[in-house]
Amino acid sequence: MKISRIRSQILVLPQQDPLANTPEDTSAARPIVIVRLDTDDGIEGIGVTFYGGAITASLKRAVDDLGALTIGEDPLRVEAIVDKLRTAAGGAGPAGMFTLALAAIDIALWDIRGKALNQPLWKLLGATSPAKEVERMRRVREAIGPDIKLMCDINQRWRVEQAIDIGRRVEDAGVGLFWLEDVTAHDDYVGLARVNAALATPICGGELVYGIVPFRHMIEARSVDYIMIDLIRVGGITPWIKVAGMAEAFNLPVVSHVIPEIHAHLVAAVPNGLTVEYMGWMLQLFEGTAALENSELILSDRPGLGLAFREDTINRFQVAS
Repeated sequence: MKISRIRSQILVLPQQDPLANTPEDTSAARPIVIVRLDTDDGIEGIGVTFYGGAITASLKRAVDDLGALTIGEDPLRVEAIVDKLRTAAGGAGPAGMFTLALAAIDIALWDIRGKALNQPLWKLLGATSPAKEVERMRRVREAIGPDIKLMCDINQRWRVEQAIDIGRRVEDAGVGLFWLEDVTAHDDYVGLARVNAALATPICGGELVYGIVPFRHMIEARSVDYIMIDLIRVGGITPWIKVAGMAEAFNLPVVSHVIPEIHAHLVAAVPNGLTVEYMGWMLQLFEGTAALENSELILSDRPGLGLAFREDTINRFQVAS
């Protein structure tokens, strides 16, 4: 079964119960976008999204653009499709127009899945199996041996209670994780602190935090043991260094999120810098990237970033504006 077509429409529905203080000129209507995903064997999945307000037309366009990327995909592989759309959207997420548009597609995919399996949605949506999660980690540990540090990135998939439950089971299984990363919603600082207090395994987080102030809230709540800073989301090198200094004041190490080409400089420069996440997403964009030797990045003495754009890469991948 493959997705064969997407159709979307804008509807303006009357509000039966307008909110208080709603402007008079908009109180009588609520614009929404509906979407239909068709499969090649005749199943239609439906979804809906809204909150677009005056830019609902742009929301419809976003739904159409994301929906076009699902054509030819197996609609039963919901997670794979969602990951594909997130990847395609780049840094447009995790909030804003991208998330609003993604919601409609995701809802329609689950509708298709339920219809294909002849099951209501509530039966399809089961909780995580802790035994399965623990078994995965145990097998990875067996494969790499006891001497390699093993980190596990949960990508915000667990509730606080799940994180505590599964984390304790992992500890009991003797997996020996170096850290658990982003175990629950990134901005649930109190929830993260509950997990951190309940587990012996260190907690890492921060890659989704924007700007300086939220890091203060995270640190003050004792949410994490390792502060992960994303150079782009924090706002550049200047705030990155400030967050690292704030973490140092609380005796906390800092680690980086993606962009190792630049992060290598920053982690090396601060006394509490620990590790550089080596993700080669943009290696082909730069000349002069740090050499990788024995799992260590070797910095050069070239001025500035020590990098230059590769013109062949730019010429190959540029998009007409």
